[in-house]
Amino acid sequence: MPFTLEIGQSAPDFDLPATDGKRYALSDFDEPVLVVFFTCNHCPYVVNSDEVTRQIAERYAPQGVRFVAINSNSPNTYREDDFEHMVARMQAHGFPWLYLHDATQDVARAYGALRTPHFFVFDRDRKLVYTGRAIDNPRDPSKSTTHELEDALDDVLAGRPVRTPKTNPIGCNVKWDGKDAHWMPPEACDLV
Repeated sequence: MPFTLEIGQSAPDFDLPATDGKRYALSDFDEPVLVVFFTCNHCPYVVNSDEVTRQIAERYAPQGVRFVAINSNSPNTYREDDFEHMVARMQAHGFPWLYLHDATQDVARAYGALRTPHFFVFDRDRKLVYTGRAIDNPRDPSKSTTHELEDALDDVLAGRPVRTPKTNPIGCNVKWDGKDAHWMPPEACDLV
């Protein structure tokens, strides 16, 4: 059985605290398209591509696309990924998404998050239509040559099948509690 959610599967539910002081569940989002992405506070692939993600989120919001970020990294593995640092990061950057904390890592396991960042795009029925990266060079976005997340959003908004529904996310491994920083379960291999 694959580690990561398969195309066509339903979005796993969640009930998580956010940096705005509220809790959010999957049912709180009724936009036609939902992008759930796993991220963190410190990974250079995340930090360097945050502005690209911001631009995409802002560009597609008027078309009914909602971005929700989840940090599942263990602060025991990497201290900067604790909730307090999440709050400070949102205050400093004012990102246009909610930033949720998955302290138990149960949501990361349910989705099969592999790296930070790792994007999951769900249609109106909350079926997975795309999983993978936003761009092909998140560490240095100026060198990116592909924009798979935007391509997927264009396709789903146009009502057509996503042309490339799976790509390999590029970034740091999710920091699993009690595991080596580079550990991943054996079934968590490349998606394509």
